[in-house]
Amino acid sequence: MPVLRRLLQGGLLCLGIVAMTGTAQAGPDTADGGHVLVLGRISDNPKAHHAQLQPLLDYVVPRMRDVGITEGRILMAPDAQQMASYLRRGRVDWVTETTGTAVALGLRSGAQPLLLTERSGVRDYHTVFFVRRDSPVRVLADLKGHSLALQNVASTSAYLVPVMTLLQQGLTPEILLSARDAAAPDTVGYVFARSEANIATFVHKGLVDAGAVSSVDWADPQRVPASFKRDFRVLYRTDAYPRAVEVVRAGLEPKVRERLQEVLLQAASDPQAQGALEKFFGTSGFHRVDAQTQHRLDELKQGLTRVRMEVE
Repeated sequence: MPVLRRLLQGGLLCLGIVAMTGTAQAGPDTADGGHVLVLGRISDNPKAHHAQLQPLLDYVVPRMRDVGITEGRILMAPDAQQMASYLRRGRVDWVTETTGTAVALGLRSGAQPLLLTERSGVRDYHTVFFVRRDSPVRVLADLKGHSLALQNVASTSAYLVPVMTLLQQGLTPEILLSARDAAAPDTVGYVFARSEANIATFVHKGLVDAGAVSSVDWADPQRVPASFKRDFRVLYRTDAYPRAVEVVRAGLEPKVRERLQEVLLQAASDPQAQGALEKFFGTSGFHRVDAQTQHRLDELKQGLTRVRMEVE
């Protein structure tokens, strides 16, 4: 009976979340039905993200009636594995994500990049490795035997790019038990600080030897306070990568894909879309994927594969 009671309680909780967010699992009359466009997002806060996604979906759907789209729905997943399953099964048509996660979805489901997403006027960014000014670490190779603070495994700029960069430089990243744990002499030990502000704090207090954040966060005094930054020194800057990507499932009808791309490209110059774009994670525009950007995405894909095989 206690087991049955817990199962019933869990089922009621799931129904409550669906009712609250309006993100019920897509059925046979949604993404596969041809007239519904399903927008997906990986989220640990469905209610907040629903409010960010819905306005742009409401803007897009009426402009896609000529290709048979008459309704829009939102479907969220707790992690990339679940979202990849939705994409493979045709339950989600379009997903907005950071570049690393978008690349991971492509590997898991065959999802394809539709457009680059410019947020707050920034289309590309890079990772900044930094240390205290009084640190003996002068170049990236000197990190061997030292510790590095990263954000979490979902971060492109503060996990994927730093770790793949270490591998490219011939270094061996290895996760530590905590900031108090010591790195082996032949490895670069890393710990997860969970936020950019914590990364800066860990380095400033000397809990770790180095940190890695995006160039956007490096320039943000809310993430890296000026009082801390005065005591820091940039160790290394990586190449630039796209900040975010819109991806679509592999089996999406070409006419729907092309019309969605057209509507999003035009949105930045449409006054009626400005409020929706601002709520859509501060989006300031969308851009086509050119050859150079595709090369960067391919590099990230190769890097992600190597990180999974050699580090995780």
